[in-house]
Amino acid sequence: MERLVEVNIFGQDYTVKTDADKEYIQKIAKYVDEKMDEIVRNTKTVSTLNTAILAALNIADDFFKEMEKRGELLSEVENRSREIVKTIETQLKQYDGGKEYFE
Repeated sequence: MERLVEVNIFGQDYTVKTDADKEYIQKIAKYVDEKMDEIVRNTKTVSTLNTAILAALNIADDFFKEMEKRGELLSEVENRSREIVKTIETQLKQYDGGKEYFE
């Protein structure tokens, strides 16, 4: 069910129309606000637009790094799963005199 959620980012109030939980939207808004505050602390920019663009770049960087980690973890899980299946097949063959369970 769509609802309106009030958030505050960088001193500005926004109303977000969403199906998501209020707490989730507020958590995202807080993350964006913190990124913008971080930009202001670490740069000399005073433009809200520049701050927002730099924050968006930082958030996109975080996202792409997490996606890369996710891909690496999925690959590792797939590799380990194949190893486990091979080990199980080997053990079953030895146990049952070479009868193949997996063909």
